[in-house]
Amino acid sequence: MDLEALRIAALGFVEAHKSWAPLITGVLAFCESIAFLSLLVPATVILVGIGAMIGAADIPLWPVVAAAGIGAGLGDWISYEFGRYYGPNAKAMWPMRNYPEMVSRGESFLKRWGAASVAVGRFFGPARAVVPLIAGIFAVERLPFQVANWLSGFVWAFVLLAPGAGLLSWLQG
Repeated sequence: MDLEALRIAALGFVEAHKSWAPLITGVLAFCESIAFLSLLVPATVILVGIGAMIGAADIPLWPVVAAAGIGAGLGDWISYEFGRYYGPNAKAMWPMRNYPEMVSRGESFLKRWGAASVAVGRFFGPARAVVPLIAGIFAVERLPFQVANWLSGFVWAFVLLAPGAGLLSWLQG
């Protein structure tokens, strides 16, 4: 199945089963935020599509945003703990070993911004999932990591989902 077919199938399912939108969105945000799964699951495109559906299909915004924020926070938390557990060896595991430049950029970003890199990195494609893993490898303190992780997870979810929902509502009104 190609990425476009997956996107169409996922959005079709959400449209047909609106009550499942929060759960599906949470799972997609979780996959998007785990270092390994984010490279395999095209979640961002689907999440933006769900954001557009929120306004068009009368799906409540806040439960979907909350679920996406929780999914993103849990995904980053797992990536962080994976990095803490495996340390520098995590960089040699698949698929990280296939993306040494991405890992190197994540390390530079983390060294420059510290725990704040988790919050800032969440808004930049591949960095979204790699920075928490690297934060774990470098043993960034858990409390600053978690504060940045959870706050940015909910902001990211809102920024990703709300424009489509609001724009469509505004255009219809």
